[in-house]
Parts: sequence; C-alpha cells; structure tokens
Amino acid sequence: GENGVGGRAVRVGTRRSQLARIQTDSVVEMLRELYPDLHFEIVAMSTTGDKILDTALSKIGEKSLFTKELENALERNEVDLVVHSLKDLPTSLPPGFTIGAVCKRENPLDAVVFHPKNCGKTLSLLPEKSVIGTSSLRRAAQLKKKFPQLEFRDIRGNLNTRLKKLDDKEDFSAIILAAAGLKRMGWENRIGQLLSPEDCLYAVGQGALAVEVRANDQEILNMVSALHDADTVLRCIAERAFMKRLEGGCSVPVAVNTVLKDGQLYLTGAVYSLDGSDSLKETMQTSVCYSQESEDGPNDDVQHVGITAKNVPGQAQEAAENLGAELASLLLSKGAKHILSVARQLNDAC
Repeated sequence: GENGVGGRAVRVGTRRSQLARIQTDSVVEMLRELYPDLHFEIVAMSTTGDKILDTALSKIGEKSLFTKELENALERNEVDLVVHSLKDLPTSLPPGFTIGAVCKRENPLDAVVFHPKNCGKTLSLLPEKSVIGTSSLRRAAQLKKKFPQLEFRDIRGNLNTRLKKLDDKEDFSAIILAAAGLKRMGWENRIGQLLSPEDCLYAVGQGALAVEVRANDQEILNMVSALHDADTVLRCIAERAFMKRLEGGCSVPVAVNTVLKDGQLYLTGAVYSLDGSDSLKETMQTSVCYSQESEDGPNDDVQHVGITAKNVPGQAQEAAENLGAELASLLLSKGAKHILSVARQLNDAC
C-alpha cells in the first residue's frame, strides 16, 4: 500500500468487553474501507480495570486502568495500534506513544437508564430517597447538587453487567451511563432521559474513540491519521488541556462542555466538591479558524496533550490547547485547587 504497510497484517489491540469490541470493529471497518488491500487482525485482552470489579474506579487511583496492558502489548510490538475510549486515556501518555487518530465524536452527553418499573419517569419525578447508580464522581457531584432528594451509590462492571444489575434487582431506581456507549451497543431505546450540559457537564473526551500508536511508527501513524475528525480533535485537545492543567483524574470531579461553531471554539469547564455543594464553572472561547496552507514548515510530529493530528492545522490545535490551559488557570485562580484537593482527600479517606 502507498502508506508503506502493504503485505503484512495490521494487528489491532482492544479490551475484551462487548462495547470495546464494537468500538474496535467500527474503527477497523473504517480502515478497511480506506485501505481495502490491507489485512487487519484484532487482538483482545483483559485490563486491570476489567479485572477489579469490587472497588470504585476512583479508589483504585491508577490513571491507566483500562490502557496499561494494551500499551504494554504496543510497546512489545505485539500489536500495531490500540483502540480506546478517549476518556480512558490519561492526558500524559507514556513516552513513545501518541494518539494517532481521534474519530468523529458520538453524542458526549450522559444518559439515565431507568429500572423498568420507573419507565417514563425523569430524575425529578422519582420518589424521594430513590437510589441512582453511577461509578463516576463527576456525575454524582453534579446530580447530588441538582437532585438532593436522591441517593447516589457506586455501581461497577461493563455495560452489560450494570444493566443486568439494574433490571434484575430492586437495588437501583436508575443508573447513569454515557449515551455514546448505549448507542454503540444498540441500546438507545433504554435511554429514558438525556442529561443536558445544564444538568450535567460531561467527561473529558467522552463519546470519542482514540487510536493509540507508537510515536515513531511513521507508517501506522500515517495510515490512521486519515481517521481524524478535525472538529472532534480541536474540542478534545481543549478538554484534555483543561484537565491536564488542573491535574484531574478519575479521583476528582472535573467536567466539560465544548461547542465548535463558525470557527469559534467554546469551552465550559467546572470542578466540584464530592457532594457538589462547592463548585466553580466558567466558559471561554477562542478562534480556531486557520487553514492548513498557512502553516510554516513541517510540524508533523508535534503532540498536543498526547494527540498527533497531521491533517489538522497546527495553529488551530495550539489555540485549542491554550484555551483549555487558560480556562483551567482561571478556575485555579478562583480556588479550584482547594476544591480538588479536598475532593481527593475525602475520596481517599472514604
């Protein structure tokens, strides 16, 4: 093939869960359409996050919970690329790796799935003390503030497991999940309520798929870069830069919302205390209206918060990254560090 990969199988690493497989298959399908002569082979493996199911994600404290084993395989040349949910990837990747593609984003909003007996309800219509399941501190913090009459409890496991826990028992009145995952699994009909950004800002990178590659593997990098969706890249660079500057991870409630319209990128970012009572939220915008032609010289391998996007104007990527960092700095100047460190300590203590 003209991308230099011709003649050999391209090995694609993925987690074993059904959702991970569906996501990986969708990426491989796009690659097959672009490169019909290439042979793609999928290699599935289990990760730490898949194995530890009795502990809250925020307690394990490992940033690369769902990615480490896959990255090890990439490092050992056992696979050539790995498909992840972008929100699982830390804002600083290990040396030698890069995100070679960010695919077009699915709906990034959070969704409420109700127990069959609550079909047709919304969160505000549930009886007092109803128990809502979520494994995310970000979701719990925002929703506790908005719906103080409800109780929030941790629920772990892959999508299938969580839906089974909801349906088979009376423990939960509803659970909160990413709309993107439900849609990819073909379970859109289970969404009882979509939470707007006014109700619940979403996670950094939520709804986007990322393809991680070895940073020095030019052939594979060139091949996957055709999958980049420019709008998604710019939105996710801003979100990841915001998170990175705040030093947030899954053990603190950090949330975002991005809109790209008429060449302007708008980023709303927020931090919350664990119970949602204390929060800071601001919005900033920047122009990302640059053409590829106006670039000076080669900047092929410049990474922006772990992303190498050769076919997206470098100045636009830089503007997006600066926007995220500046918004984080604004929140830090207003006391975000205190809110986050208290959240971290409380989370570690419970």
